[in-house]
Amino acid sequence: MTAAENVCYTLINVPMDSEPPSEISLKNDLEKGDVKLKTEALKKVIIMILNGEKLPGLLMTIIRFVLPLQDHTIKKLLLVFWEIVPKTTPDGRLLQEMILVCDAYRKDLQHPNEFIRGSTLRFLCKLKEAELLEPLMPAIRACLEHRHSYVRRNAVLAIYTIYRNFEHLIPDAPELIHDFLVNEKDASCKRNAFMMLIHADQDRALDYLSTCIDQVQTFGDILQLVIVELIYKVCHANPSERARFIRCIYNLLQSSSPAVKYEAAGTLVTLSSAPTAIKAAAQCYIDLIIKESDNNVKLIVLDRLIELKEHPSHERVLQDLVMDILRVLTTPDLEVRKKTLQLALDLVSSRNVEELVIVLKKEVIKTNNVTEHEDTDKYRQLLVRTLHSCSVRFPDMAANVIPVLMEFLSDNNEAAAADVLEFVREAIQRFDNLRPLIVEKMLEVFHAIKSVKIYRGALWILGEYCSTKEDIQSVMTEVRRSLGEIPIVESEIKKEAGELKPEEEVTVGPAQKLVTEMGTYATQSALSSSRPAKKEEDRPPLRGFLLDGDFFVAASLATTLTKIALRYVSLVQEKKRQNSFIAEAMLLMATILHLGKSSLPKKPITDDDVDRISLCLKVLSECSPLMNDIFNKECRQSLSQMLSAKLEEEKLSQKKESEKRNVTVQPDDPISFMQLTAKNEMSSKEDQFQLSLLAAMGNTQRKEAADPLASKLNKVTQLTGFSDPVYAEAYVHVNQYDIVLDVLVVNQTSDTLQNCTLELATLGDLKLVEKPSPLTLAPHDFANIKANVKVASTENGIIFGNIVYDVSGAASDRNCVVLSDIHIDIMDYIQPASCTDAEFRQMWAEFEWENKVTVNTNIIDLNEYLQHILKSTNMKCLTPEKALSGYCGFMAANLYARSIFGEDALANVSIEKPIHLGPDAPVTGHIRIRAKSQGMALSLGDKINLSQKKTSL
Repeated sequence: MTAAENVCYTLINVPMDSEPPSEISLKNDLEKGDVKLKTEALKKVIIMILNGEKLPGLLMTIIRFVLPLQDHTIKKLLLVFWEIVPKTTPDGRLLQEMILVCDAYRKDLQHPNEFIRGSTLRFLCKLKEAELLEPLMPAIRACLEHRHSYVRRNAVLAIYTIYRNFEHLIPDAPELIHDFLVNEKDASCKRNAFMMLIHADQDRALDYLSTCIDQVQTFGDILQLVIVELIYKVCHANPSERARFIRCIYNLLQSSSPAVKYEAAGTLVTLSSAPTAIKAAAQCYIDLIIKESDNNVKLIVLDRLIELKEHPSHERVLQDLVMDILRVLTTPDLEVRKKTLQLALDLVSSRNVEELVIVLKKEVIKTNNVTEHEDTDKYRQLLVRTLHSCSVRFPDMAANVIPVLMEFLSDNNEAAAADVLEFVREAIQRFDNLRPLIVEKMLEVFHAIKSVKIYRGALWILGEYCSTKEDIQSVMTEVRRSLGEIPIVESEIKKEAGELKPEEEVTVGPAQKLVTEMGTYATQSALSSSRPAKKEEDRPPLRGFLLDGDFFVAASLATTLTKIALRYVSLVQEKKRQNSFIAEAMLLMATILHLGKSSLPKKPITDDDVDRISLCLKVLSECSPLMNDIFNKECRQSLSQMLSAKLEEEKLSQKKESEKRNVTVQPDDPISFMQLTAKNEMSSKEDQFQLSLLAAMGNTQRKEAADPLASKLNKVTQLTGFSDPVYAEAYVHVNQYDIVLDVLVVNQTSDTLQNCTLELATLGDLKLVEKPSPLTLAPHDFANIKANVKVASTENGIIFGNIVYDVSGAASDRNCVVLSDIHIDIMDYIQPASCTDAEFRQMWAEFEWENKVTVNTNIIDLNEYLQHILKSTNMKCLTPEKALSGYCGFMAANLYARSIFGEDALANVSIEKPIHLGPDAPVTGHIRIRAKSQGMALSLGDKINLSQKKTSL
């Protein structure tokens, strides 16, 4: 019997606070009490029998005084009682009293109340005694004709289970149910009958389906789901039947029920790999994502689409549906949008890239007009990155994308602006033809940039790529405009002293041609005194940054001024104009140095920035060819090398991905022909319906690794000693957010242990879901107790407890055996993940918990140690292989992982090989772990400490 078909018995919670009542008091209540008292007594009897008590003396009392009652609650309780009570003598023969019970149930099956009939039929599904069922068969058959659908559908289920367990009792069941199905009108009854035929007599089910295949669309969704399952199973077992039923599956894609559409699309993909079938299924999935409101459903169906894409022959079909997939972006959920954009990016080709870019541009513009929502910024970042990737892969698109994106450099959200800047930097380096356009747009938005970090990047780009006289002069104009009146110190002191009246306050005028014929700058023309009064806060951006004490931007400005001045000198031959431009640049640097040394800024200038500005002044005063080369050529070469290394790495990862997807067939591999495959071989293929049911029940049969240590036995923890009266061991099964403890308890004594209870408590972010029920253990008997624990976050949890029991007949107090602690391994929740360098640095700065672990190992190779740490912590190395290759005696690498609860874990490995101690000296150094929660940081540190000590050479 498969796991899906196991009988589910009625489980009843046991209250632990009360003493078990005596058999005499129960007998008295059952005989003489009123209905309420009898109900309570019957409940107590059921609980005691579940706990292992036999109570044989009460059987006849219940038959005489409780069975004849017509109260519905008592009738329901009696069904539970007859299910659990022992019905046979020790030698396996049926008890005589059960004949009376059988008669009572025959009467209940003819009861005028449909609830009593229906619940009795449900109870009969759980009976395993053929002798009890035999006299009831005529009454069960008669229930198929009942006027109420509740009775009829339970009668079908009862006939199905009886036919499956005792075929001789009703050998004509399939024929009977087939006739019933033909005449039945109620959807739930038809569904139960059809399901029985699928499992009992598939040919009859197919015959029925053939007669009504054109009406399938008019059936209820519960029946349609069963029909999909039948078609899947038939075509799975007998591929020649596909042509007969595939049209029916196509029709079910148009069903009104989302569940039917989902199952039909999944079945269609497994039955046919024709482009039309794949397109129909994908279209159905996309409709489901758009129409369903639940984000979890959207994510699950998106995963199905991504699975489709993994198949090389299906990818081409999905490429034509990229525009439909982009309709999903209307969903406000960020995770759904993220997956959608990634899928669209994977499917984009030269045929549809133009349409994709148009949609993405519209989306980017939309985010600009939306009232700020916490996810809007992140969504904008996603869109920018997607457009970035499109432009790199399809350079023709860059010209369309750049003007739109550059508007966002002045955005308040620094992260989105930083992504745009990174994209612009790559585009300006890669695409020479776009440089004039980018420089022009950059000069337009330069004054509006609000973030100092973006300002620095923009300065660098302008300094590096302005190559004409006009552009260089425009950059200088923009810098002067952004700096305000100079000298800065004097104008600020005047402003404070109030010498400049607010009406006449000098403010920066709009950008205009401020260069004379000689190439010099007219200082007074860069400023105007006709503007109305402004607040102090409205000072020009660069001046604002400097007065706030951010002088790193001044160092960046000095480098930019040096580059453009050196380039201007090489472009303009006239000495006077050369000197005038250099003097202008040196004046700006000198006034910034003066400001830095004064007391006006909030923070004084740092020595590093002073050195940088001084160096730039020295370079401009000397103008040596060597410095010209360093500033104007080598900077760009460094960027070029970095971008090409990045591109190479991306290509390598894409190549690995495509290699994974390509199914490699060896020359000597046998070819399997579907038509020639034996039926029993066909059935060995995985049944999707069975697999999904097992997955839902948490019984996924994972393929065990070849390593025997990776087997289940590795997860068994011994809880008590072999000489303890009760031996216990637990198998710890981690299933995402749940931990199931399967505890084996063995009575090693010659006494009967009563009320043997497993008492558990947890430490950490673990929560015991329910208290395990007490057991009665016979001498040298054993039993399995299951306990569920919920996990709320990633940290090392400990489960501890004891087993308490009473010895039968002993007058002493309860006995107790203390259990060893069970440590929950956090590695079950941690998965490797990747993030960009910028995100890593941001998280590193934000996370407050740090755990510094000293390297203590016997591994002597740096790379080997890093691989060992990656393997034992499930983390991913973010540092590219190129950066780690070669040998220089030390190594630094960034690691990142994410838990299934969405918690991030960062680590920085800094290790070295102490050469002075000889070639066999072990690796030394530190690993710094950072996380948002203390538990995560400590748990990972403990894991690293444990794993590095265990390593053997």
